[in-house]
Amino acid sequence: MNTIPLAFDMQMFLRLLIAVVLGALVGYERERAGKPAGVRTHGMVSLGAALFAVVSLHGFGEASDPARVAAQIVTGIGFLGAGAILHQRGSVQGLTTAASLWVTAAIGLAVGVGMLLMSLATAVLVFLLLRFGPRPRPKTTDEETE
Repeated sequence: MNTIPLAFDMQMFLRLLIAVVLGALVGYERERAGKPAGVRTHGMVSLGAALFAVVSLHGFGEASDPARVAAQIVTGIGFLGAGAILHQRGSVQGLTTAASLWVTAAIGLAVGVGMLLMSLATAVLVFLLLRFGPRPRPKTTDEETE
């Protein structure tokens, strides 16, 4: 049976909702750019990280070590990000998507521990960087033969 008061449960649910919205914001920009990891993927990464944070902080009582869970989120998202990186014909693709998944997990973790302003600021900065940051220019035929 749940021993956490309903008002506290609602506060934690609000954190999860904020995490999924911020993750989806980052994912929207990736999806708009035609990348395979979009709104759903980024939203779930942020949501999962936030839930792990909430559970590690409040689900195990005084005997828990939330820092261990946070460290495992970083490790786990590294595995997911590695799957987004492709090496083809001397070029590497997917680094920005992998990085956006990584920072989305950090956003979710921050929301989960209650750092709402920092999470919002980070999500906005990531969105702006993805939207307006410099893009790699395609190689021309002359550059490929050098």
